[in-house]
Amino acid sequence: MIRLKQVKKRYLNKTALRGIDLELVPGKIYGLIGANGSGKSTTMKLIAGLIQPTSGHVFVNDQPVDRRIAKVVSYLSELDEFYGFYTVEETIDFYASQFSDFNRKKADAIREYMKLDPNSKVKHLSKGNRGRLKIVLTLAREAPVILMDEPLSGLDPMVRDSIVKGLISFIDLEHQVVIITTHEIKEVEAILDEIIVIKNGKILAQENVEDIRVKEKITIVEWMTKLYEKENDN
Repeated sequence: MIRLKQVKKRYLNKTALRGIDLELVPGKIYGLIGANGSGKSTTMKLIAGLIQPTSGHVFVNDQPVDRRIAKVVSYLSELDEFYGFYTVEETIDFYASQFSDFNRKKADAIREYMKLDPNSKVKHLSKGNRGRLKIVLTLAREAPVILMDEPLSGLDPMVRDSIVKGLISFIDLEHQVVIITTHEIKEVEAILDEIIVIKNGKILAQENVEDIRVKEKITIVEWMTKLYEKENDN
């Protein structure tokens, strides 16, 4: 479904990715985790076709990625990109007009689950409710690839657990692959199938979450901390 082959990315004099290789398949939810500046968002933008690699190749469904890949990739950005003068309902209508795979019935169901007032103006929404709206718009698409960059950012810690559990019911794991970047690792750990740890633009590990629990008998956060410490010692 998604392949990155020896992908490097430089921004002027900064190297964001250092020749990474990844292969991600449908039917799984992947957690892409790492410290700030490790290369998580750059990786997501490359898959979404928003930026191009300095070298190497990115493929989705065996097709080289460019901006037109948006037809099959639903991308939740960490940034807000809404028209403030629209209501929640009008924002959903707008997205439905832009993407042929947008499921309006599903969007309404997710909006209700997220407890968003359809008549509220976007400019009057709290940061948390804007985050909920982004989740609605992203998951309402029936795209084969779902990218969620910090989807829990700004959400009240009291509601994160219920929202994360709700995500599962709105994902078609037979046909979709989901990649989530987050600092809230404990909140999403329960729904992840595989974890990918990235540091300084390099992939340190890609492991099955259940294998870590059974073999290592530690949490994902503890496992990630050990990897980072080992890398620092090298």
